Amino acid sequence: MGEALPKHDVFHAIADPTRRKLLHLLGDGELPVNIISGHFPMSRPAVSKHLRILADAGLVKDRKVGRETRYRLEAEPLRELQQWLAYFERYWDNKLAALKQYVENGEQENH
Repeated sequence: MGEALPKHDVFHAIADPTRRKLLHLLGDGELPVNIISGHFPMSRPAVSKHLRILADAGLVKDRKVGRETRYRLEAEPLRELQQWLAYFERYWDNKLAALKQYVENGEQENH
């Protein structure tokens, strides 16, 4: 049997700046929800709601340690985002190449 599909897609999950900050924070390692909440100017239930959306997208995993819930980053679903962005890199590369040519031609005209 295959894995269950995520309830939220990665793009929806990272659309919110708070959730992006959560991912960044968890990139340094597993943290308990009470420590995570201390990094945000919102209630613990509000932070938990954001963590739930990230978990539904497969971007974080939680585990119980005694009465404490700890969260850790699961970066694999971000590969979808990386692949999507990679498609558009060619446009950025073209713009950078054009800028380089413009700058180099401008320098040659000044000499």
